[in-house]
Amino acid sequence: MKALEEGNELRLDFGKLAKVAERCPDVIPVAVQNADTREVILVAYTNERAMRQTMATRTLTLWSTSRNELWEKGKSSGETFELVEARVNCEQNSLLYVVRPRRGAICHTKNRAGAPRNCYYRRINPDTLALENLDP
Repeated sequence: MKALEEGNELRLDFGKLAKVAERCPDVIPVAVQNADTREVILVAYTNERAMRQTMATRTLTLWSTSRNELWEKGKSSGETFELVEARVNCEQNSLLYVVRPRRGAICHTKNRAGAPRNCYYRRINPDTLALENLDP
């Protein structure tokens, strides 16, 4: 995981949706956006159960496609998210959750200083396709 999360080589998982469809056929993508900064925090998946739990508790709950179970984002680290607003796209096949981090941290990865960072912390160089870490 370290090379994938910290490396500078672009290794996109173009097979992700096929894997998700095979393992978890009843999910849709969810874009998660920080209510204060408007940054996209992550893109994940939800099913009806996770969506209903998110709405009922106003806490970001997703469906883990790797573990095939409910996933309350940040529960183990204490970095949970309050749901501020939920939106649906025109075809009703994806959601946008606007959230507020309860303690300020976002990603499970940390920078050199040990601080959590935004999940989109690397920029792709369009000429070389190399990754540049914006929050090392």
